[in-house]
Amino acid sequence: MTSFQPLNIRRFQQKAQVVTPDTIYWDRLAKPELLKEHTTIDYIDFSPSEPSNFVLTCSVRVQIYNLVTKLVVKNLSRFQKTAYGANFRQDGRLLAAGDEEGHVKIFDTTSRNILRLFKGHKAPVHRAFFTADKLQLASFADDKSVRLWDVANEKVVQTYEDAHTDYIRAGAMHPQSSHMFISGGYDGKINLYDTRAEKAITHTLDHGSPVESMLFLPNGSIFITAGGTQVRVWDLISGSRLLTTMSQHHKTITCLSLGSDGRRLLSGGLDRHVKIYDVSTYKTVHTLTYPNAVVSLGVAAKDQAVVAGMVDGLVSIKRMIVESKPSHLKKIRVSYRKQRLQKMARPATGVPVDHVVSDKSKGNKLQKFDIHLRKYNYKKALDCVCTPLNVKKHPEMVVAVITELQHRGALQAALTDRKDITIIRFINFLCKHLGEVRFMRPLLNAASAVMDVFENNAFAYNKPMIAALERLKRTMKSEVELTCQLLQIKGALEMIIGGALDNNESSTNHSYTQPIPTKMHPSKAASSYIVIVD
Repeated sequence: MTSFQPLNIRRFQQKAQVVTPDTIYWDRLAKPELLKEHTTIDYIDFSPSEPSNFVLTCSVRVQIYNLVTKLVVKNLSRFQKTAYGANFRQDGRLLAAGDEEGHVKIFDTTSRNILRLFKGHKAPVHRAFFTADKLQLASFADDKSVRLWDVANEKVVQTYEDAHTDYIRAGAMHPQSSHMFISGGYDGKINLYDTRAEKAITHTLDHGSPVESMLFLPNGSIFITAGGTQVRVWDLISGSRLLTTMSQHHKTITCLSLGSDGRRLLSGGLDRHVKIYDVSTYKTVHTLTYPNAVVSLGVAAKDQAVVAGMVDGLVSIKRMIVESKPSHLKKIRVSYRKQRLQKMARPATGVPVDHVVSDKSKGNKLQKFDIHLRKYNYKKALDCVCTPLNVKKHPEMVVAVITELQHRGALQAALTDRKDITIIRFINFLCKHLGEVRFMRPLLNAASAVMDVFENNAFAYNKPMIAALERLKRTMKSEVELTCQLLQIKGALEMIIGGALDNNESSTNHSYTQPIPTKMHPSKAASSYIVIVD
């Protein structure tokens, strides 16, 4: 005689989220460590040299923090008005920042001294970046101009007046070529500059919305722009054509950053999310959620940390948890396990066997409701599974028992001659989970069984019982109405798709005759709106 098999609860469990290598990797980010500044965090940048310090630009201060201790290493407060966009040079020895007065200042990160002060812009300078050869600096300002400065001589090399028709809030330098860079303005335009060409602005592209951030990929052949709710990817080699558009945010995208040595792209937005994309496919591989709108973002080298600045001055620091390598003790355990299996495979005769069949039946313990089902105690099985804990956190267990009772034809017997509170608790469970797709069919049958119980037995219809039955009635009615609406939408979509396919076929066949509309058969038209309730 075969042993009693426990109920299969797994078929009613929700589908698990698809676990990808990126999900496992980015889930290693530890719980955020928070810093609080006074106002909005304008810009975050990591030092390319060791140690991996990061700089925060906030109000009239530019502060360099230590990633490990979260303490301020340098405080550059030589600003009369708001500072913007402080970022490191490629070697980490210098730091450039713009300000509200229209100046660009270059600091020595070791001594905090101002080495250069560039004056010439007539409006706030929001971004300033060093060129690839470290000899020049480009500044992007609200006076709609872009200026190229010589760091050594402290003089302007080139001025691009009226490069845009609105504020210029974004720019990026080519990572390998020192004579190429791009700018993005609130007019939605993207300008490409080549200082060697007679016409400095070689291309002008349209992003479609105000450009908030932009960057080049490490090889320099592709650049990415962010503005509105879209991230756009452009191919510089093939004439700056648009490669793809990503619309994963539902509010304005404010910042971009690269991670995993340029293999991952991160975008932060006002919707409190940071989306992580695979640069090879431009598909979203992970999402980070923050307590407020994200306006600045920085990723440390080798993904040591992800730092996000928010609109309320909160700074979130998520450090990557480094997994330790397997120790020699683990190797000893593995070798000991192999030796034990080899001993098990050698019986007393000393002759080795091909395979050892282990008895796992002892570890297969039955649940309490399984024990009651084995003894045909259906009421006790239902009472045992309908505990508040199971109803709240494990509804799949309750539905599995209900389904088993239905298969045995015993659900009606399990609900007969019960107290009112038991019937009301069962009806409440039906009303709560009837709309879930995984539970809908068995719970509809269970609701039918409840009505059969009331039809065949006499009940004292008190107020709580009548209220429970009214709830069940409303739930059933709303599900039927929802099904009707979905079927109507399905029918409308089928007509739209069918019309589109007919138009495509007529265009491919070069048919210029007007198609004669055909009338749908009444039976086919009505079949789209029939609701079948088991």
